[in-house]
Amino acid sequence: MRTQRSEAPARKPTWIYTSGLQKGGALLDDMRELVRKWHDGQPNKIVDEILRANILNKTTRARLADVCRRTFVPRFVRGPIANAWKLVRPLEDADATVHLVRPVYYWVSAKAEPLLEHFCREFILPRQAIVRSGIGTDEVLSWLNKKGCPWSSAVSTKVARGLLAALRDFGILEGRSHKRLASVVLPVPAFAYLARCFRETGAVSRSLVAHPDWQLFLLNPADIEHLFLRAHQEGLLEYHAAGSTVSISFPTDSLEEYAHVVAQRPV
Repeated sequence: MRTQRSEAPARKPTWIYTSGLQKGGALLDDMRELVRKWHDGQPNKIVDEILRANILNKTTRARLADVCRRTFVPRFVRGPIANAWKLVRPLEDADATVHLVRPVYYWVSAKAEPLLEHFCREFILPRQAIVRSGIGTDEVLSWLNKKGCPWSSAVSTKVARGLLAALRDFGILEGRSHKRLASVVLPVPAFAYLARCFRETGAVSRSLVAHPDWQLFLLNPADIEHLFLRAHQEGLLEYHAAGSTVSISFPTDSLEEYAHVVAQRPV
């Protein structure tokens, strides 16, 4: 007698969406200040130091604690990129401009906030022509609904607005009430520094060119090759490609030294 084979239970996704973006999106200025003040040690003790000093000049201790514990630590200390603050701190120490540091903060934040990363990959990237004309909260809410996010209508609306605001603050979108694709392209020094960060997190030469995180900046393979050639011409790295063989090297041994190299270049 044939037995009916039961279907295997559906796999749960390995990522978890949170409603954290409703708290303020990018919070770029706050994240930069915390990166400048962070150091090695127990995160809870460092947060206590920051709360006592109130370095962000928040009106309430609760708001400062919220920014530290719910945004900074999950993104820059305990996120998918462990101790990611150490990747952006050299830029801050080198007094890099916001145009140089913003793409790096965006990359770290997107990797730590799956909602931000997936919306860029799944909605913006394949619909660039539409997004160039403009998108609003309704389009984001429709996408969130398809994702099955278990939030109330009010929370979903706040998350959608926070998501759009974050993408605006990170330079992917522009506009006030109605957002559209930003006209500003990724600066070559920022591209080169991101490539170095990818190398620091384990990518080798060929995988630097095909790295999936370039999609977060809406770059296609031709764009990526063009930017590597530009970075090579500007002396920010050595890029050589012959068929399937790719060689990429950087002019300094340490990330700290490289940060000073890219910070001196106009963006």
